[in-house]
Amino acid sequence: MTDAETRYAIDPATARGLDTEGLRAQFHVDGLFRPGEVKLVYSHYDRLILGSIVPDGGSLRLDTVPQTGTEAFLERREMAALNIGETGTIAVGGETHMVERGEVLYIGMGAGPVEFSGAGRFYVLSAPAHRTCPTRLIRLADARRVELGARETANERVILQFLHPEVCESCQLLMGYTQFAEGSLWNTMPAHLHERRMEAYLYFDLSTDQRVFHFMGEPDQTRHIVMANEEAVISPPWSIHSGAGTGSYTFCWAMAGDNVDFTDMDMVPMEALR
Repeated sequence: MTDAETRYAIDPATARGLDTEGLRAQFHVDGLFRPGEVKLVYSHYDRLILGSIVPDGGSLRLDTVPQTGTEAFLERREMAALNIGETGTIAVGGETHMVERGEVLYIGMGAGPVEFSGAGRFYVLSAPAHRTCPTRLIRLADARRVELGARETANERVILQFLHPEVCESCQLLMGYTQFAEGSLWNTMPAHLHERRMEAYLYFDLSTDQRVFHFMGEPDQTRHIVMANEEAVISPPWSIHSGAGTGSYTFCWAMAGDNVDFTDMDMVPMEALR
């Protein structure tokens, strides 16, 4: 049995009154990727679970998580695992998948226990599901590439979409990661909202002496959270989600909610930000 930390949902009016420590307690996730450990955070925003699994050359099993109220973790859930470390393996449903760095394994509802082994460092995401989709290993070459931004605005980037209707069928999870051209540091700007789903970010590939300033809050009540390498942040549907780094970084984004339409977003004009 694997326990998870619970994070409750709050409304935007409550968030306006939080200080730095209060914001971090609600939305910031640290302590991830500890060798030999499983760490999970259960968010009440669309019931998304995020966390890390680091076998550290051994083996770690994910089977029952009491917060889901089900006998098996994947009984009514789907899951994705991104490897940000060296090659590792994931065994599920009688098959063993070798997952290289930067690859994603999607695991469908009802797949049973999941065994993580080897040198992989896995970032995991799970959301409730209402149907079973096939388990599939998505390699880097399979990802859908979307090039956005420009060097002049310091946001030239490539979005690599792994859980996307054109790449891999899922129930409600959307997931991928974004890489930047040299000298570009801004992500997701101009900003937008997702009234119909929440989002979570993992910032990684960031030097230990550098930071990302993650911007959140209502468009006219913006706040920021300072993020170190391999830390995550929960973004509620009423909040913008954008960031700027003091150095090069990559971030994994994941969404759960009413649909799997990646373009379902409400844009926020720059002049509306405060």
